[in-house]
Amino acid sequence: MSRNNNKTWWDRNKERYIEVVREPALDFIQDFGPRLTRISPHFTADARTVGGSLMRPHRDTRFSKDKTPYKTNVGIQFRHDAGKDIHAPGFYLHLEPDACFAGVGMWHPETPVARRIRQAINDDPSGWKQATKGKAFTNTWSIEQDEDETLKKVPREFDQDHPYANDLRMKSFVAGARVSDQLVASTGFDTRLIAMFSKSAEFTAFICKAIGLPF
Repeated sequence: MSRNNNKTWWDRNKERYIEVVREPALDFIQDFGPRLTRISPHFTADARTVGGSLMRPHRDTRFSKDKTPYKTNVGIQFRHDAGKDIHAPGFYLHLEPDACFAGVGMWHPETPVARRIRQAINDDPSGWKQATKGKAFTNTWSIEQDEDETLKKVPREFDQDHPYANDLRMKSFVAGARVSDQLVASTGFDTRLIAMFSKSAEFTAFICKAIGLPF
């Protein structure tokens, strides 16, 4: 797709996309739902073609210098049932050759929501430590972020000497884990993926509690 990222090619190959990519992805989402409820009943595996867990193949190019129209990956988000878009708390799967990864947490929340999460980290450092610094979490997940994904300084309303000051600077409250193409293609991938998500349960629960959502 990266070599043929144009509408002409897409129109000629749309049926192949539906057969080879969309329908298998929707089957995976449907089958994954019961596993997800073992972590929390509040995260949905929605196998609708539009508006569900499978993200659309078209890129939003309105504010991007890159005007190529289509994504080169498959994105699946199992988001909180109180959320309406990718900015809700959720579990995420990114499928792309040699660049597959899983993600958890909340990506680019609105400013008031981000402030509530920072407030929770500020007020409950021991709870944040338990959710993000233990081996059960860090052996699978990483919350390190690039400088362009963090604030330059800890916001003034929070403890400037907080033990997790760098986490108070985060714009997104997410963790990621690389997965190999071989694992994605294996028969036990769904079992491995839910095990990975399970190890992030305390992290996701902390975020949900901070913003007043049930977990």
